[in-house]
Formats: sequence, structure tokens, C-alpha cells
Amino acid sequence: MSQKQRIFFWSITAALGGFLFGFDTAVISGVEQSLQSLWQLNVWEHGLTVSIALIGTVLGSMSGGIPAERLGRKKTLFWIAILYLAASIGTAIAPNWGIFLIFRFLGGLGVGASSVAAPMYITEISPAKSRGKLVGLFQFNVVFGILIAYLSNFLLADVGAEPWRWMLGVQAIPSLIFLIAVLNIPESPRWLLLKKGKVAEARDVLDMIDPETAERTLVAIQESNHHTKASTQLFTATHKTPIMLAVLFAVFNQVSGINAIIYYAPRIFEMTGLGKSSSLLSSAGIGLINLVFTLISMNLIDRYGRRTLMKIGSVGLIVTLALVARAFYVQDFNGMTVPFLLFGYIAFFGFSQGAVIWVFISEIFPNEVRASGQALGSFTHWLMAAIITFTFPYLAEHFGGGNTFLFFTIMMVLQLLFVLRLMPETKGTSLEQIERTVFAH
Repeated sequence: MSQKQRIFFWSITAALGGFLFGFDTAVISGVEQSLQSLWQLNVWEHGLTVSIALIGTVLGSMSGGIPAERLGRKKTLFWIAILYLAASIGTAIAPNWGIFLIFRFLGGLGVGASSVAAPMYITEISPAKSRGKLVGLFQFNVVFGILIAYLSNFLLADVGAEPWRWMLGVQAIPSLIFLIAVLNIPESPRWLLLKKGKVAEARDVLDMIDPETAERTLVAIQESNHHTKASTQLFTATHKTPIMLAVLFAVFNQVSGINAIIYYAPRIFEMTGLGKSSSLLSSAGIGLINLVFTLISMNLIDRYGRRTLMKIGSVGLIVTLALVARAFYVQDFNGMTVPFLLFGYIAFFGFSQGAVIWVFISEIFPNEVRASGQALGSFTHWLMAAIITFTFPYLAEHFGGGNTFLFFTIMMVLQLLFVLRLMPETKGTSLEQIERTVFAH
């Protein structure tokens, strides 16, 4: 196996956590109605059934940095695989609603923890020149997992007496593959060196990554360690810049309205007068466009940089959201106007925020606090996702589609200002060099 293939295998293994994250998030859409009628759930219980995984995700992302620091990145990924496997089998054979909720919550913990551990692991084992593309594999797999969940639900809709059990249980297969693959990847050299002091082991892994730069990288990691020795706590004045960048980036990711649009796409399309079947078809189109533009972005992120993608994406999001808001204000619902605008919106989102978020947040923190910094960025992202997802139906009903989409538009204008004024470029630079750049920023 060549050096390039080896790093790709390690990255794709960690990114499988992203695939299961996407699958686990989307699979519920195909089973929630069956579960509601099976267990006679009232509105509150039904809402909890759908959102319990999101609650687990918020908690998993908040605490995911702890095992990543103490056990290491590799062992954390192993336990995430166990959580996914338990959740898929447990929800599939659940005899009652209570047991179902417990296993669904465990799956959510896995999703939250994987959004911390997987991008961080890939960041720490990637060469600087291809780090954006390799970390981008995580987001690509999230989107791919969502699409495969929709497809899987469609194919298993008539299997057995209770198809929902198969829809949820099929996730055990990729979970098992993830579990086995994780056993065959090395530990992060930065964790080995900084947390365990295992210089020889760290050097061996760096040699496998790039023998030409191994010794230089080893020295840079050790020097960065001396530089940040006094500030191993995340919430100190020393780290105020990366904290501000990560929190703002994660907030902007969600106030673009992305989760509201992905979760409520059929409802939005029906608000514009489309029939139910057209709405569902349009929703599948959103999944496909998201996948295609995330893939395009992955191939450009190391060449043109994170800021360039964010500038183009922000302008595109402002234009498409403003036109959707206008369509609601003037009731311009002829044909496919709104669906096409939302397809454009998804394309710009996948090209910019969608692909850049996990790359950027995993790069900007110093080695010493990367796990807790990644956890903070991920937690902010999931907390905002939960707030926007829960409030969108209320906002749309009380303030109307026009005002809701105008709010998202204004937020994207602020994002563009953030990118132009505050966001540093991190492409093609070693993690230790980024650390110096960000602190000087």
C-alpha cells in the first residue's frame, strides 16, 4: 500500500463515522409514522421519538472531547462504532417504546461524538497539502449516509411484517465494517506525543504519513507543546480567537436555515403549492445536489482555499434565500420557482459551509486543546441545529415564509462580513503554523 493509499484508508475509515452519522440522522424519517401508530404515541411522545437522537447528539458532541483526550482518537472511534452497532440492533428489536428511546439516544451520542473525533483524527494524520480534501471526506460521507438512508428506506418499505425494524437494523452492517476497519488504523501521532509522551511511536506514524517531513513535523509538534504549555485549558484569554472563530462559524452554519430546509423540505414545497409526490421527489433532489456539490467542494478546497469557497458560497446563499423570501412575499409560486431556488441554495451550501465547517474547526485550535475546541464547535453546531429545527415550524406559521427566509438572508450577509473581515486562510499550512497564524490574527 502506497503512502497516499494508506492515508486515504485511514481517513475513509474515520469518515465512516460520518456515513453512520448521516444514515442515523435520516433513517428516522422513514419509520416515524409506523412507530407513532404502533405505540399509539401522542404528539409530545412522537416529537420525543424523532428528536431523542438529536438530544443525544448535543450531549455526545459536548462530551466527545473527553474520551478523545483520555483514551485517544482511535479508541474513541472504536467506542463510537460500538454505540452505532448497539443502536442499530437495539432499535430494530426494541420490544417497546421505552427501550426504543434508550437505543435511539445511544445512536445520537455516537453521532455527536463522531462529529468531534472523526474530523479531528483525520486532521491530525493528514499532510497539509491534502488536509482539506481528506477532512472533507467526513462531510461527504454524512451527506452520502443521508442519501443512502432515504434509498434504503424506499427499498425496505415492504420487507417483512414490520419493515421499520429492517430499516433501522440494516445500519448494523456499516457499523460492523466501521468497527473492524478502526482496529486497523494507527493512533494520532499528535495525541501519542503530547498526551502520552510516546516519541518513538509518534515518529513511526509520522514516517508512514510522510517520511520526508516526519522529523520536521515531530520537532514542530514538540515546540508547539512548549508554546502552549501554560494554557492547556480551553477557556483562557490565549484561545479567545480560535474560540470566537469556531463558535461564529458553527452558528452561521445553522442560521443559514440548512437543517430547517433539509428536515422540512416536503412541508416547504407544499407551502408553495406543490403536490405531496412532487414534494417528496424534490426532497430527494436536495439530497443528491448536496452530495454532488460537497464532492466538487472537496476537490477545490485545497487548491483555492477555505475562504474562497466561503466567499462564493455566502454570496450564492444571500441571493437564493433573498429570492425565496421574495417568492413568499409576492406569492410567486408558479411551477418550480421555489424548488429550483432551494436547489441552488443547497448547491451553494454544500460548496461552502457544508464542506468547510468540519475542516476549519478541526484546524484552528492548538494541539493541546484541539479535542475540547472541536467539541465546543461541534456542540455549538448541534445546539443551534436543535433550536432552528424545533422553532422553524412555529416561525414559518407565525411570521410567514417571507419573514423567515428574510431572517436567514440577513444572517448570511453577516456571515459574508465574518468571512471577509475575520476568517483566516488555513490551506496548505501545517497545524503548528496555523496555530501561530491564528494567534497572531
